[in-house]
Amino acid sequence: MTPAIQEHVLKKEISKTLPVASWGMFDAWGASNIHPELTKDEVQKLSPSAVKIPFTEEERSHISHETDILKVFDKQMKFVSSYFLGYPINLNYDHQELFDFMKYSINNCGDPFATSIAGIHSRQFECSVLDFFSKLWNIPKDDYWGYVTSGGTEGNLHGILLARECHPDGILYCSEESHYSIFKAGRYFRMDTKTIPTLPMGEINYNLLEKELTNNLDRHAIISVNIGTTVKGAVDNLDRIIQVLKKVGLPRERFHIHCDGALLAMMIPFMDFAPQISFEKPIDSIAVSGHKMLGCPMPCGVTICRKQHVKNLEQRVDYINCMDTTITGSRNGQAALYLWYSLRKKGIAGIKQEVM
Repeated sequence: MTPAIQEHVLKKEISKTLPVASWGMFDAWGASNIHPELTKDEVQKLSPSAVKIPFTEEERSHISHETDILKVFDKQMKFVSSYFLGYPINLNYDHQELFDFMKYSINNCGDPFATSIAGIHSRQFECSVLDFFSKLWNIPKDDYWGYVTSGGTEGNLHGILLARECHPDGILYCSEESHYSIFKAGRYFRMDTKTIPTLPMGEINYNLLEKELTNNLDRHAIISVNIGTTVKGAVDNLDRIIQVLKKVGLPRERFHIHCDGALLAMMIPFMDFAPQISFEKPIDSIAVSGHKMLGCPMPCGVTICRKQHVKNLEQRVDYINCMDTTITGSRNGQAALYLWYSLRKKGIAGIKQEVM
């Protein structure tokens, strides 16, 4: 059987057994139905030559109109969404009420808790989202800081940057199944990184972590804890890692824990009998994706940390009349609005139902 035939058979089987997208959740865009693929003529309308941007009217006369191209692109999105499997993303959302706000250039530049000269922002919605997550992860409002990111990667970069600024000579410890953004952070910030092998189910090997920590007791420890690895969905046992740190004799001021909770940190608080991820434990930051469990039309996320840590990053920028504390400068104010809307519409009961 050729690969093409195998793919065709697979699609037919999927259409019989899984007439829904991703996690099996129905959505507002019709991805819960199987849509036809593009014809050859339609495929051509999305080719590089068809979607190129013309420099002259002569060039424009030989290409399709934008409206026709977008109609085909919409059909393609429906087709690929109806067969979309394997990436942890929730398509169960309907944001039509927010469409009118797409005409505004909403920019949450700078610190979300500070005023800015930019009047077109959604800071009040962003802060509401941050308050929700601070409550979800049990950190008092006056003790936390955070912002709406462009996704889990940015949240991880920010969390590891905070750790490096707090512990300049610290060693970054992470499992071999950590997200690539953790290793990227180690490279970007020129950190000494120790990769720890994993157990068969994907958790970090606690005995090997203990051995590495013991061999480097003269250095501070920065530990990235996986709350759901990319491939296996493995959750590192936070309580056991804390026990290891106590066993080797590292006091609280000499270690820093970042939790990469891209998917599961949004789910675990709603699961019965699940080990809780909480700032009541000696952790320092959590990053989560917004477009995965919660569902959002653009990649986004949230990072929360202990407020005292961000002081090490603050720099005053006069021409925006604000503190620079984030990874990016300009930030997507639309993402904050969409996250707020999803949380408000679904509510605690709705989120828990989706988790179950």
